[in-house]
Amino acid sequence: MTQPKWFTDGFPHIWLPYSQMKTALPPLAAKSTQGCTITLADGRELVDGIASWWTACHGYNHPHVSQAIKDQVDVMPHVMFGGLNHEPALKLAKRLSDMLPGDLNRVFYVDSGSVSVEVAMKMSIQYWINKGQKGRSKFVSFKDGYHGDTLGCMSIADPEEGMHHVFNDVLFDQFVVDVPRSQNQLKEFDTFLAKHKGEIAAVITEPLVQGAGGMKMFSPDVLKSMCDTARKHDILFIVDEIFTGFGRTGTMFAIDQADIVPDIICLSKALSAGMLPLACAVARDHIFEAFLSDSFDDALQHGPTYMANPLACAAANASLDLFDKEPRLEQVQQINRKLRNALTPMQSIKGVRDIRILGAIGVVQVWDIKDSNWLKERFIEEGVWLRPFRDIIYMTPAFTISDDELDKLTGAMARVLTQWSKL
Repeated sequence: MTQPKWFTDGFPHIWLPYSQMKTALPPLAAKSTQGCTITLADGRELVDGIASWWTACHGYNHPHVSQAIKDQVDVMPHVMFGGLNHEPALKLAKRLSDMLPGDLNRVFYVDSGSVSVEVAMKMSIQYWINKGQKGRSKFVSFKDGYHGDTLGCMSIADPEEGMHHVFNDVLFDQFVVDVPRSQNQLKEFDTFLAKHKGEIAAVITEPLVQGAGGMKMFSPDVLKSMCDTARKHDILFIVDEIFTGFGRTGTMFAIDQADIVPDIICLSKALSAGMLPLACAVARDHIFEAFLSDSFDDALQHGPTYMANPLACAAANASLDLFDKEPRLEQVQQINRKLRNALTPMQSIKGVRDIRILGAIGVVQVWDIKDSNWLKERFIEEGVWLRPFRDIIYMTPAFTISDDELDKLTGAMARVLTQWSKL
């Protein structure tokens, strides 16, 4: 396709994410978005099945969120958060604290999910230092896990199956174990924590769904057992709800299904409705109180330049308005039913290994992805935006997607997978 001048002029100067640029397909030139549609510069339209990396929970350009950003930009687009506060940030912090279970009351703002995890890790290590327990600096994470691309986050990813294994020689040494899905594995997890608790700052997990690690799922009972076992050994418990938070798994937060209160929760992505970068780590009262003393050294020494950006906080407040006023969780359940009806029959397609569905997440796992570029091109030809990775083809649509748009996505997936199975 003929590309616009801005594309041909600028593309030679871009380094793309998660891409081997020698062999990858060239990116598409996006011109505009609306609802669940991405319009390309050449006029083609794609139904977005992944909501821009799971962020656009209300669809693109929702007028309520857009208006909140427009109103805020005329008042105060940004101000430093050191020594100053502002209404959008404090209003959002109160709303998040009210929504989250237990005493998750202290919101520390950052501007990306990875940094929220880094801050949660930093909080955990310093928590023990401030309490006079040195040496508790390691983390327990889980195979198939992913928590971001910064150095600390890479160290708690799966060292073998994850995308960061080339850095294994330089990353911090952590404990990466199996998700304790069975009673035997839970006993092993219990024994492991008992043996190493003097070294461990916290256990960290993605609750219910391990997103970028391959959309691996486990039950609320497993999540509760993880949390209870960590508590038994006086180890902090962190949940990374960057992907799962704000309705994606069928409840506002995945932890709601396990009825647990983690020590720290990390939020991002759908927090600001996919409009602007925003993330946070929210800590329980006892975590925050461990940083209070007469010594400045006991304070949390962290402060991103754009933390609590007023535009992003305005977007997040507007997004929460929509969860209050519109039937988002009911829409998630409707998507879930349609995904079950449409994806389950694909189990019979040759080469399909597993079908997994939770909330507004639908996953088809295959034995061998074969040619991912072929799959990506075929989906574009079908007029849908789906991005297979590793051994899965998945969809995580906006909660506002129409029945016709969802039918187009699932129909395209069925047709393309049937053709793929004959390659």
